[in-house]
Amino acid sequence: MKKEVRVRFAPSPTGYLHIGGLRTALYNYLFAKNNNGKFILRIEDTDRNRYVKGAVEKLIESLKWVGLEYDEGPKTNENFGPYFQSERLNIYQTYIKKLLKDKKAYHCFCTSDRLAALREEQQKQKLPQAKYDKHCLHLSNDEVQNNLKNNVPFVVRLNVEANQIVRFDDRVRGSVEFNTDNIDDQVLIKSDGFPTYHLANVVDDYLMKISHVIRGEEWLSSTPKHVLLYNYFGWDLPEFAHLPLLLNADKSKLSKRQGDVAVEDYRDKGYLKESLLNFVALLGWNFGDDQEFYYLTEMIEKFSLDRVNKAGAVFNIEKLDWLNGLHIRNKSNEELLPQFKDEIAKSEFKDKPLPDEFLLTVIEAMKERITFMKDLVNNSTYFFTEPSSYDPNIMKKRWKEDSVKLLTEYVDELEAVEGEDKEVFETALKSVTEKNECGAGRLIHPTRLAVSGVGIGPGVYDLLVILGKEEVIKRIKTALIEIPKLI
Repeated sequence: MKKEVRVRFAPSPTGYLHIGGLRTALYNYLFAKNNNGKFILRIEDTDRNRYVKGAVEKLIESLKWVGLEYDEGPKTNENFGPYFQSERLNIYQTYIKKLLKDKKAYHCFCTSDRLAALREEQQKQKLPQAKYDKHCLHLSNDEVQNNLKNNVPFVVRLNVEANQIVRFDDRVRGSVEFNTDNIDDQVLIKSDGFPTYHLANVVDDYLMKISHVIRGEEWLSSTPKHVLLYNYFGWDLPEFAHLPLLLNADKSKLSKRQGDVAVEDYRDKGYLKESLLNFVALLGWNFGDDQEFYYLTEMIEKFSLDRVNKAGAVFNIEKLDWLNGLHIRNKSNEELLPQFKDEIAKSEFKDKPLPDEFLLTVIEAMKERITFMKDLVNNSTYFFTEPSSYDPNIMKKRWKEDSVKLLTEYVDELEAVEGEDKEVFETALKSVTEKNECGAGRLIHPTRLAVSGVGIGPGVYDLLVILGKEEVIKRIKTALIEIPKLI
């Protein structure tokens, strides 16, 4: 019988959801859904020094925003909880007692001063890594019991046997092996009674029946310690998959020092959740073809661990921007309308009456030309108010000696006809340019400058239709007075 796929995303509540954490959560989610499995959220909050109040709520909010809903986790009523490690301390005590009884772990009473001196001595000897010297492993049972009775501070360490080979298969990296001579006697229970990541992680993964451990490459060196724990308990290993590092453009590890790394930062900057997920999915995975545009449903259908790369993935902000624009253009105008209204509500035009019909025409005209929804406002203020200035470079390039004459005649033509559809504006312009024996561009460019103040935007006839004939005529008349003063 095929084993049920159960995967987990297990972040620490340290402040925000890192973009790398989102990638880990997404790959776990995609793998679970592709295999009709369960996606579990577990909060690893045993490091109380790094705990940030409110971080759990922010983390869950970020996951919910991007659409990664967990099947089991905080506030669910499943049989594998609680899903906060700080609420599972009695469970860890049960398993640490078993390790102590089997001599697979031991109490360590060494002071911080002794440990510091040991590290310093090993550094002087230029040893490849600092390791605990097993001093307390050799204490007699009477010495241990006496120290415990007298409340001498202690930790519990993993008892790693010397010169053994630890092997495991990794779905991304293939067969991996470590010599235990390079593995420290890891602390499993800290002096405050809380477990370290290593013990809690293994115990929880086993009890929650996690089938696949999908996590970042930074945990690869910890995996042999986890394998030893599984072996010491007599438990079957889950399948491991260690995801490639996320890198800056200079190939350094992605960090906050070099830019935004929090999901909420990208949300607040105006990236769509669809484009952020699409981008993050491609940071280490592809289906084997040239496709780069994905919806979540397509990613679920196509995702497999076999297509995850080993090499580090470069975080290319230009590609994220491109994908954001692409996802905007693939939405209907009606889908974009609520977000457009949200952007207007944050702008100087928030109190201006703007009918939905008008806003939908602006979206249609502009969505091929924007990267963010806020660009609909910032890049086209001329739809909401007449220009207060005119681009000097465009004036110099496009305002010719005959521009006043041509625009004056264009206004006369428009005032003389009924209607204000595209054909009216086009016919009137053609009439003026034919009478003056000049190309259409001779009038199109100064008309755009007069009504918008800039030289770019949607097609000029689309611009004029959206503004309406009355507004166009008013703006041209204003420009005929103001622009000659500026030339």
